[in-house]
This record gives sequence, structure tokens and C-alpha cells, in this order.
Amino acid sequence: MPKPRDLDRQTIAIILGLTLLIIGSVSWVVFKFLGPMPPRVVLMTTGPEGSAYHEFGLRYQTILAREGIEVRLLPSAGAVENLERLLASSSGVDFGFLQGGITSKDESPDVSSLGTMFYEPFWIFYRGLDPGKNAEGFRGRRISLGPHKSGTRHLALKILAMSGITDLTAEFLALDSQEAGEALLKGQLDVAVMVSPWSAPIVQKLLASTDVDLFSVPRADAYVALLPYLNRLTLPAGVGDLATNRPPTDIVLVAPKASLVVRNDLHPAIQHLLLQASVEIHSGPGVFHQYGKFPAPESVDLLVNAGARQYYQVGEPFLQRYLPFWIAVFVARGLLLTIPILALIYPLMRYAPGLYDWQMRRHIYKLYGELKFLEADIDVRKPGQGIEDLMARFEGLESRAHRMRVPLWYSHVLYNLRLHMNLVRDRLQDRSRHDPDDPPDHITEIAPKA
Repeated sequence: MPKPRDLDRQTIAIILGLTLLIIGSVSWVVFKFLGPMPPRVVLMTTGPEGSAYHEFGLRYQTILAREGIEVRLLPSAGAVENLERLLASSSGVDFGFLQGGITSKDESPDVSSLGTMFYEPFWIFYRGLDPGKNAEGFRGRRISLGPHKSGTRHLALKILAMSGITDLTAEFLALDSQEAGEALLKGQLDVAVMVSPWSAPIVQKLLASTDVDLFSVPRADAYVALLPYLNRLTLPAGVGDLATNRPPTDIVLVAPKASLVVRNDLHPAIQHLLLQASVEIHSGPGVFHQYGKFPAPESVDLLVNAGARQYYQVGEPFLQRYLPFWIAVFVARGLLLTIPILALIYPLMRYAPGLYDWQMRRHIYKLYGELKFLEADIDVRKPGQGIEDLMARFEGLESRAHRMRVPLWYSHVLYNLRLHMNLVRDRLQDRSRHDPDDPPDHITEIAPKA
């Protein structure tokens, strides 16, 4: 049984214990939900050095470095190899670009999209030949389709096969865009196929050359109907070089879109940073699109994840609009931890006075209960049986009552207890004086406690 002077401490200990239990439980749930802090280093799979994927990767690297995040670039053969790395958790790759038509959400459940970022036109440059109306002039020619595991080769094999051109009817080479473009300019290649954005330097160089022509896809609508991830684009005459009117006529192209794809376990705060960077990098106007067309919440092969959809609807997180990235992360986590704790502690604090009142009165009323039993024992004690044991019990109760310390606003309850004890003392003394079987010299006078 706690000592009376420890009543306040015991009550406070109960309240503090409940508070700490709530804080600990909420903290565990919040940190379990949020996971660890954002990483300081992330790995991006790009494309061959000098490619558009790699150049865009350098821009992401620069922008995220402003927020204290190091982006390490890992060159690849292209979109197919990027996908392989993203799906292999052992690769350490966190995000990268994927060309439309490479995979599907069922084939790649561990990754998701942050949206489409730019068009990747399917360019067919050729030199010194007549391609014919349906590309029949490409048969028997030396054609570069891009490196193995590249998105260019993946798409080129499909489109050329649909026109009846296979490795049985032409010589296929595996050069990257830069190598293929230079070989074409030197006359070492007949056809260079590449999937690259308009801004790729080799594309600009080939468009401006008078020795190289660009194939206009005659049945673009049919390709788009058969391969829904493709889009029909028109390249205006003269856009490559107005002075020499390159190309001399409007050119019809087909183009997939490139998506920025992340592993699902990449920290949400890093994903938000990538989305902010994508707006800075890809939102400007281009030859094939107007300002603000990209980035876009479009699901091509993969679904746009929930965090990205929210970003496109409401913009960047509120705190990150006004605070540096790491401060915003700390503040957000603190709010997520503090709000539920306050929500749980508030009712506890509201009922704490009642709990304290019950705790204080409980110990006083316990003495009342024992005093009531003592008084009942006086009533049933027969004359001649003696009351020494009752006197000893009473003295013990009275001693406990006088040692009890309570706050000032509970003093009246304790004083009432002591007044009632005086009444019981009077009964014991009266019983002791008038018991006919007790000799007078054995009568004990119970002196009131000071």
C-alpha cells in the first residue's frame, strides 16, 4: 500500500506513464508509416554518354544537388537496360527514363511512373538511296538499329518488321545514335534509325546536313492504331535549317513518350524533388509541343503512382514551397508526430483532474471504510469480551489519518474523517468505562491525537 504522503507522486506517475505510453505508441506508428529519412545519395540509370537520357540526367544531378541530394549517373545501353536495372533491387538503381512500349504494369510491379516527360520521335535518316513509298528501298541496306538493350532497337525491330524488313532482308548494325549519325554522314552507313528527342545534338546535325534525308512515315496513323503507345507528329519544313530549307517538306513521324520511372521503395520526398526538377527541365515549349505539355500525369506502360498524381493536382508539398528541403522534411515529420500525440493527450489532460480527485478521495474513503467496520465490531462485541483489540485497531487508523498529507482543497474531507474518528473514540471510551465485567483499574483512556 502506498504511503499517504506519496499520493500526489503516485497520481502524477500514473498520468506521466499514460502520456509516455501514448507518445511511444504514436511515435512507433508514425515512424513505421514514414520509414527512414530520405537518402543523401540516389542512383539514376541514364543512357549512353552524350545521349538525351544522359544529358537530362546531368540536369537532374545539378538541380537535386541544390537540395543536398547527390545523384549518381549510371550510363546504359538505353531504355531496355534501364528497365532491367530498375527491376533488379540488387542493382541499387532508384530511377531512370523508360521509353513507351517497353513494359507493362503486370510485367513490372515493383516500379511506377512519375509521368511522361518528352516525346521521343522515331527518326529514320538515310543517305544516297530512294526509300520508296513503303520503305522497300531499305531492303538489302546497312541499317543501324541502336545498341542491344536499347529502346531504339526494341521499337525499330517492331516497326521495320511491320514493313517487311528483317535481318533476313537487310544488314542490321548495333551502333548508338552518335556513332550511327557520324557513320551516316561519312557514307559508311545507309540508314540510321534512332529514338531521340528533338533536342539531341546528333538529330540537329543530321537534319541540317544536305547529304542526309529524313524518312516521312507514310502510314503513321496505322502504326499509332496498332501500337497505341505511339503518337503521330509533324516536323515542319525548314525547321532544321531555314536557310537551306531542311527538311524541304513537312515530315510525318511516329513517337513514343519517355516516362520518368522510379522504384516503388524510393523515398516519397525524393520523388517530390524529382517531380519539381522535371517541371524545371521539361515544361518548356518544343517543336512538337507547347509550353506546359510536359511533365504530364499520363500512364503509358506503367501507372502514375499516387504521390505523383497528388503532385499534379495540388503542386509541391506546402512546406517545401517556403522552406529548404531538409528543414521541410524535419518539420513535416514533426507535425505528423505531434498532431496525433496532442489529439490523444488532450482528452487525457481533460480527465486528469477527475483521475486525481478519485485517487485522493479513494485513500481517504478507504480509512472511512475501515472505521465503519470497526464501529460495527463495537456494536456486536458482547459485554465482558474486552475491547483492547478494537482500541489497537482504532489507534492504528487514527495514526494513519494524522500522517496523511493532502492538498489544501482536500483538507475538509480529511477533517471530516478525523471528526468521525472522535465520535468512534468516544464510543470506545464509553464502552470501556461501563463494561461491568472490566475492573475499573483496567479501563484505558484513549487520548485524542493532537
